[in-house]
Amino acid sequence: MCGRFTLTTDLSFLEERFLFQSGGLPYSPRYNIAPTQKALCVVEDAGRNAQYLHWGLIPPWAKDASMGQRMINARAETVATKPSFRRALKKKRCLVLADGFYEWRQENGRKTPMYIALRPRQPFAFAGLYEDWRSPTGDAVRSCAIITTIPNALLAEIHTRMPVILPPVAESVWLDRAIENEQALVDLLVPYPPGEMEAFAVSPQVNSPAHDAPDCIVLVNRATF
Repeated sequence: MCGRFTLTTDLSFLEERFLFQSGGLPYSPRYNIAPTQKALCVVEDAGRNAQYLHWGLIPPWAKDASMGQRMINARAETVATKPSFRRALKKKRCLVLADGFYEWRQENGRKTPMYIALRPRQPFAFAGLYEDWRSPTGDAVRSCAIITTIPNALLAEIHTRMPVILPPVAESVWLDRAIENEQALVDLLVPYPPGEMEAFAVSPQVNSPAHDAPDCIVLVNRATF
């Protein structure tokens, strides 16, 4: 799964890398983005633009927003068939921007937080889906989920799932709303090459979603990875 991630890259670099204009969007580095919080996403919606989306997808037919708490991830194997995600796969795909994420490795009865990033360190995009939901009182919420897949060789030592990181050449395809071929889209949802990633242990302070500071990604022990 993917339950926490970071986005610390300068906004100007993100604009250039992902080809959007922020238009005065408020921004500050995030070292511990957690479910139900806002995630910076790129969508094709009257042009390519960046928006903050609620992390935890709320389907249009949901009776209340609490359903989103269980929908932070979508499995690549079932995303084309599961009612909560199949419509979004065809028409509402997004890039969830990040530059690292966390998973917890179980060993000797303990859980060790691990930080995973690309090598060399650079921002990337998770394959995401989004939906628009309106509450019974008329409040509008745009929310998202991150797609996960089987782990590559690096992540298999840490967890049974990993988020889908799109290579740059696939990002425009993923955003193109004219593409509705489910198989062509699902074919993009594969593990990222392990040789282009790194993982190392970090402080257990990251266990608390309230702790959002640079020390979340400080290396504690690289010896095992």
